[in-house]
Amino acid sequence: MAMNDPNFLWQVFQGVDKDRSGQITANELGQALSNGTWTPFNPETIRLMIGMFDQDRSGSISFQEFQSLWKYVTDWQNCFRGFDRDNSGSIDKRELVSALTSFGYRLSERFSDILIKKFDRQGRGVIAFDDFIQCCVVLHTLTASFRQFDTDCDGWITIGYEQFISLVFSLKS
Repeated sequence: MAMNDPNFLWQVFQGVDKDRSGQITANELGQALSNGTWTPFNPETIRLMIGMFDQDRSGSISFQEFQSLWKYVTDWQNCFRGFDRDNSGSIDKRELVSALTSFGYRLSERFSDILIKKFDRQGRGVIAFDDFIQCCVVLHTLTASFRQFDTDCDGWITIGYEQFISLVFSLKS
């Protein structure tokens, strides 16, 4: 049975919807997702994904929204596996730089170290699958916000403090 088959996904959805409400909450989603490290899926990543796919702003995910979320997670899983060159189940700094470079980012080694430190919840110098998703989503969101002000696309912006604070607090991630 195909992983994107609606009947298969309905069975998965019903298995995750523990309270039989017809909606999946963040807690239910967190219990259902696996990051491959035998640790709970990052609650912040779950919050980000619920926010991205909760079209009716109910705070939970309907079956239709779940189908989109499932595809999103599956796509990220395939991406993650492609960059996890040593098949360790995590992304090290070298693999992260390779992934981000392929996404079009040109970041310094110092900034790559910051990303590893920020998104390595286990303190092992590597990033797990769920944290990789969060890292990439946050980086994309910040880049999109930056580009609103980088009108000449030179990688530099000049904004005032209040404008910066407003930008940060208005981010939807």
